[in-house]
Amino acid sequence: MQKSDVGNKESGKIWIRKPCPATRDGLIVNIVHTAAEYQPKSLRFLNVAFDSTGDAFIAGDHQGNIYVFDLIGNKFTLVQRTNQASTALAFNLHRKSEFLVALADYSIKCFDTVTKELVSWMSGHESSIFSISVHASGRYAITTSSDTAQLWDLDTFQRKRKLNISQSVGIQKVFFLPFSNTILSCFKDNSIFAWECDALVCKYQLPPPPVESDLKYKVFAVTRDGRILAAGGKSNHLHLWCLETQQLFRIIQLPTKIRSIRHIEFIPDSFDAGSNQILGVLGQDGIMRFINIQNCKLLFDIGTLDEGICTSVISPNGRYITSIMENGSLNVYSVQVLTQELNKPPPPLVKVIEDLSKKTGPGHLKVRVIGGKVQRPRKAKDCKTTTTILRNMMDADLENKENDLPKGLCKKSLQTLLRGYGEYPTKYRMFIWRSLLQLPENYSAFNSLLDKGTHYAFLNIHEKYPIKSRKLLRILQRTMSALAHWSAIFGDTPYLPLLAFPFVKLFQNNQLVCFEVIATLLINWCQHWFEYFPNPPVNILSMIENLLAHHDKELLQHYMNCGVTAQLYAWPLLETVFSEVLTREEWLRVFDSVFSNHPSFLLMIVVAYNICCKAPLLNCNLKDDFEYFFHHRNNLDIMVVIQEAYRLMLCTPVDIHPETMLDDFVPLTKSQYPVFNKYPKFIVNYQTQELERIRNDELEYLKERQAVHEMEAEIRRQKDEDEVWYQKQQLLREAENKRRDILLEEEKKLIEQRDRLLAVKRDLKLKEIQLLNASRKRFLWNQLDQREMELRRLDDEIHRKISLRDEEVATTAKEVELQRLEIEVQRRLLEQLAKNEEIATQEMKEDLNNYRRKIDLEERRFHKAVERNECHSLETQKLVEETLANAEQACIDTDWQIQVLLKRQFDEAERKEHYEEIAKLLRDNRARELDALNALKGLEIKKGKEDEEDPLQSSHSVAALCNRIRRKCFNFDTDDYQQNQDEHFERLQELKAKSPLKLVPSAVLPEGHLNYIPGIDPETHFSLDRKREELEKKEHELMSEIRRLRYKHAQQARQRYRIPPFRQPDDADLLIT
Repeated sequence: MQKSDVGNKESGKIWIRKPCPATRDGLIVNIVHTAAEYQPKSLRFLNVAFDSTGDAFIAGDHQGNIYVFDLIGNKFTLVQRTNQASTALAFNLHRKSEFLVALADYSIKCFDTVTKELVSWMSGHESSIFSISVHASGRYAITTSSDTAQLWDLDTFQRKRKLNISQSVGIQKVFFLPFSNTILSCFKDNSIFAWECDALVCKYQLPPPPVESDLKYKVFAVTRDGRILAAGGKSNHLHLWCLETQQLFRIIQLPTKIRSIRHIEFIPDSFDAGSNQILGVLGQDGIMRFINIQNCKLLFDIGTLDEGICTSVISPNGRYITSIMENGSLNVYSVQVLTQELNKPPPPLVKVIEDLSKKTGPGHLKVRVIGGKVQRPRKAKDCKTTTTILRNMMDADLENKENDLPKGLCKKSLQTLLRGYGEYPTKYRMFIWRSLLQLPENYSAFNSLLDKGTHYAFLNIHEKYPIKSRKLLRILQRTMSALAHWSAIFGDTPYLPLLAFPFVKLFQNNQLVCFEVIATLLINWCQHWFEYFPNPPVNILSMIENLLAHHDKELLQHYMNCGVTAQLYAWPLLETVFSEVLTREEWLRVFDSVFSNHPSFLLMIVVAYNICCKAPLLNCNLKDDFEYFFHHRNNLDIMVVIQEAYRLMLCTPVDIHPETMLDDFVPLTKSQYPVFNKYPKFIVNYQTQELERIRNDELEYLKERQAVHEMEAEIRRQKDEDEVWYQKQQLLREAENKRRDILLEEEKKLIEQRDRLLAVKRDLKLKEIQLLNASRKRFLWNQLDQREMELRRLDDEIHRKISLRDEEVATTAKEVELQRLEIEVQRRLLEQLAKNEEIATQEMKEDLNNYRRKIDLEERRFHKAVERNECHSLETQKLVEETLANAEQACIDTDWQIQVLLKRQFDEAERKEHYEEIAKLLRDNRARELDALNALKGLEIKKGKEDEEDPLQSSHSVAALCNRIRRKCFNFDTDDYQQNQDEHFERLQELKAKSPLKLVPSAVLPEGHLNYIPGIDPETHFSLDRKREELEKKEHELMSEIRRLRYKHAQQARQRYRIPPFRQPDDADLLIT
């Protein structure tokens, strides 16, 4: 196993030497991404996706770096840095260089791997995207998140459709069926729907799984033909659905140690027509097991308990498996190596009973009688079994052998078609060639040859054959290496690349077919070519010379006269298989006939080419002219050459005919290629040994030369170091001497400087004393100047403060005058209110007098009734009852009046706040007025005292005092305000209880507010409280008497008529607050 570290490189090789994976694990390479030195851990790969060819894949790590790994070209490239983790990748778009990446910010971006630029940016998801499925055409893609799936057009990068579902039913996966126009949507409730991609119409719905199965589907996989759907989840059961019948046809139970399934995927196979049989199952233990879904056998597994697998992706061609391990690295496995034991051919079931070639002679047909029973795959029950009766091959005619072609082709019919048209149809030429040559397509054997790597003989093939196309050169190198690994002689054959190049160029897209066509050509049409190796095949050239001597003696005589042998006029055509002298179309026509006839036909073509070019060849006399002629194209009708070859095949005598000396066509064997050893082994082995010895000697020489170069470099380096050391020592000695001289000079200079320094110090001391005296004088003058400036500044400050004080006094006087005017206006308003209150008081007094007279009348009546009661008991009782009734009526009337008064009080409550505001304004004005007057008096008193003291202190005190006066003028003490508020409020309540009117009583205001108003003569003041105390006293006594009588009459009536008691009204009920 090789380990590759991507590191901080943007490109490089995946492996240093060709990997040879072991059979036990099949691991090709382990890829890690080591972080920078300042980061402690390596970067983890998160997602992997193969391209449509299966030979390259992209991988993204958790930092947003995306790499392309080319397994065929053995290189990796950093194609993008997204700076955020990717959640899904897709690399099988119709533009091969583009890929899709879903990022952590719920967006999808399309990048180009060649230009490394952003192609498009798509958004629309609201949660993380965990799946991207691309249509087989590569033009549509489905992105899936947990709440929605969206269909995108990759030509315009626009969203076509969106699948919305309820939050209770989540999406598990939505994907395209391979090579189909059907979309399969799988949900968390195990429901699976199939949709038509174009119209998005539901085609069918799979039935629910069996009731006894509690499996919840989480992972899904579909075969390449789209017929079988595998589903798994948190269980060790796998459900296999047939999508054609929409039925569950098989349930596979995995080993009990598998509790849940993380991932499943089928391994594609080129020879199963898409009906994949091997399914990879990744369990929770990190081991991916591969089982056959037909016989349910465990074939092989990858991963271990120590190095578990997180997820795996299998290439579309079925060659590689790329797994993301739990430690964040990538493991690339070879499917061919893992399945090597499975693809081994079975033991032979046929054997040769008798070889009749010895009995019938060389002129008879070689027939092999085979026996035994060949096992065939078991057929389904509904398939019909066909039986073919075989005749004995000895009794069959020679013509029947021509019909033994696969796929129902008839060789005789093909030859007739070729004779009629001169060539095969271009569209079907490759198919006809493969059928004529009966290629076995031994995939495993060919891959085993490729896995051996590049043969040492063709390591520098690009130097000898500088082909412009690197792809074509690489295919040629791989094909030549496979031929050299197949047979050792092909590694030493110098003309083999010339012979194989036209076939490599023709079959460059299918290297297996290319290899088998060349191998078939070497076995059948190149018979006896290597018997005289390393010399040209003298026996074959002799056959051509005999044919030319029989059919055109004149041309052969001209060759002999000019000293030209068959190595000059025949061998160049054979070793390049006419590719140098014919165009592509002419070469294809020639090999249509060559592959359709006996192997000797190729020699007839060589002779026919010489005969048809007889005229220009007779005009050539120099060997250089002949050599140029047979290495360049000439004006020649190739159909004439082919017809001449057919004529030579018919007219050549049997004794010189190549058909009698060359074997019939023998196809390659299946499963394994035949052994090719028809060459002088001792020469090849000797050359191989000599080449190996020369190579080893060269390697030893290179090693010794490298060692000598290293020794020389070490000696030069040591010599340079010694020279540098000696130079440094010399410089150090010189520097030491210089330093000594410098030190002596410096000591002398130091003594001189000390003497000068003492003299300078004396001078400086004297200058310092002088400067101190001068500075002391200067300081005194400076202090004097500062004192004078300070005095001037203080004078200016005093004048400024005085001016400010005058301005403030004037401003305060103006404000006092404005307040006086406001108070005057308020006084007049209050006088008007007092007059209105006086009128209301008079009306109230009249009502009270009327009420008192009524009460007095009732009392007199009551007393008279009592007196009469003493005389007349019966009359007294009646009078008492009448009096009681009248008293009750009076009480009712009184209650009604009280209700009227209450109603008035409720109306007056609305004006309560207005009254309080007026009182507050009056108090504020009064307080401000007093403060202003006190402030003015204080200023006048202190002015004289402060002028006598320090002017500066006086100015500061005046300013502070002005500030306090302002605060006093515009603020008042809250405690005094609260006390006055309570007193005025109680007084207002009393007056409201006495007054039935809605006017504001003048008694609301405190006495001082009306008795003293600045600017008014005290003699003109009048008092509203005149006789108030006397009136209130009489009123209080009257109301107490009324309540007492009322209570007495009520008690008597209650005792008489047994009326339940009622609450005695108190003063608070009568005096409404």
